[in-house]
Amino acid sequence: MAEYDHPSLESLTLLGVLRGLADPIRLEIVQHLGSVPEASCTALLGDRPRSSMSHHFQVLRESGLLQTRIQGVQHFNSLRKVDLDERFPGLMDVVLAG
Repeated sequence: MAEYDHPSLESLTLLGVLRGLADPIRLEIVQHLGSVPEASCTALLGDRPRSSMSHHFQVLRESGLLQTRIQGVQHFNSLRKVDLDERFPGLMDVVLAG
């Protein structure tokens, strides 16, 4: 089964996380995921093009904000809040209160 690579906790940088949050669509995804345990890519698409959303999910994964697991043909995303809180205490609380 295919899996995505996710950066380790130690490799997360503040600049990378802020880059992930810099786009309004990505910030909206993160804030949505802050209120649910996980959501499928389909549930997060809205009326946006699938190709541009794939890019946003990739940036969020690479920045360390998002964990994606694959189950069959579905991709389920969750916020790496525990990891982010350990690495950058308080940051996600501010972002999610946004």
